[in-house]
This record gives sequence, C-alpha cells and structure tokens, in this order.
Amino acid sequence: MHILVVEDDAALARELCDRLRDEAFAVDSAADGVEAEYRGAEGVYDAVVLDLGLPEKPGLDVLRAWRARGIDVPVLVLTARDAWYEKVEGFEAGADDYLGKPFHVEELVARLKALLRRSHGDHAHTLSVAGLTLDEDSQAVSDATGRTIRLTGTEFRLLRYFMHNPRRVLSKSQLAEHIYAFDDERDSNVIEVYVTRLRRKLGRDRIRTRRGQGYVFGEDGA
Repeated sequence: MHILVVEDDAALARELCDRLRDEAFAVDSAADGVEAEYRGAEGVYDAVVLDLGLPEKPGLDVLRAWRARGIDVPVLVLTARDAWYEKVEGFEAGADDYLGKPFHVEELVARLKALLRRSHGDHAHTLSVAGLTLDEDSQAVSDATGRTIRLTGTEFRLLRYFMHNPRRVLSKSQLAEHIYAFDDERDSNVIEVYVTRLRRKLGRDRIRTRRGQGYVFGEDGA
C-alpha cells in the first residue's frame, strides 16, 4: 500500500515516514500544498496523511481541489487546531478522519490502518481472502491450517495489496505503483519475480495470470 505524507515539519515528517515504512508501507512525502496537490492527483496513493497548516497552499484547499477533481483517496487530516467547527470544516471538505496535534504516532498508524480497511470494505483487524489470513499488525500471514507463512517485506506488501483487491485485474505497473515509493526503482518486470515467489509459498492457483492484462488474486474460488 502506498501512502503520501504531507507535513511541513521536517522532523515530524521523517518520524511518520520512518514509522510507516516499519509498518511495510511504501511512503512518499510532500512539504507544501502545491507539491501535495500535484502528487495526490497522480492517483497512485492508497491513503494520504494531510497536515492543514501548509506553506504555499493550505491543506483544506488541497483537499477541496482533490475532491473537485473526483480524487477519492482516503485522507487523514492532521492539525494543531482543535476547535469543533474547524473539524466540521475539514470533514465537509472531504476528510475521512481527523487527528489533532500533538498525537502519538501509534494512534496515527492505527487510524490509518482502520481507514484503509474501511476504504476496502474490511472492518476486522485481520483480512481473510482465498484461504489466507493477513494480520497487518504483526505482518504475518497464515493459511487455513494455521500454518504461518514467512514473507519478505516486498512479498508482504504485494500480498497485502492483492488481498485488499481480490478478483480485480491488476497490471504489473499498477502493482508497482502501489508497493513502491516514488524514489524506488520501479521495474515492473520485477513484479513477475515476486509473483512467482508468492505462488511458490502460497500455491500457484491463488494468483492467476491474465495474459496481456496482469494478475488476479483469489479468482475461481482459489
């Protein structure tokens, strides 16, 4: 899953990005509203952490611009303001959740994970698809027998994206956009290597190839 962190406080931005990478997210950052609006419009992010007090362009204006363009990415708003009417203004602009500063990073991570689950119609702390159970908190995957399957960081990110998007055709370039950060080398051919690794560990039938289109996870009862 690919996250955009928009925060002009450099120290806080680094802390958030580092913690989210520890949680196996691909993370990009922006420090002002103009860059944030541009990046968010690319359509590659699964969620955005958006500070409202940004230079160049206020966070609320950025959010309104995204929504006006039909960009429905889930947005967790950060602000030092705690007046109730400012929270209402944020929600009316299109925010999905709200967190006031100062905050514990653990709460932000928990809220962000919950936001991602809700955006995909999932409400439990674990995700079960195609006979597999994914626990995002422990970054563990188990099969129907309870066997824990060990995955590398990239394998975990790829499987998580597959499990959040079951029975959808996902191209190699689309998968690369959602599991790698902007500055990472995004060779879509490498996705083939990781799909092969997942098939070896999980069973070949769980990930089907659609020739000329991409891959489908959990199809045909797999």
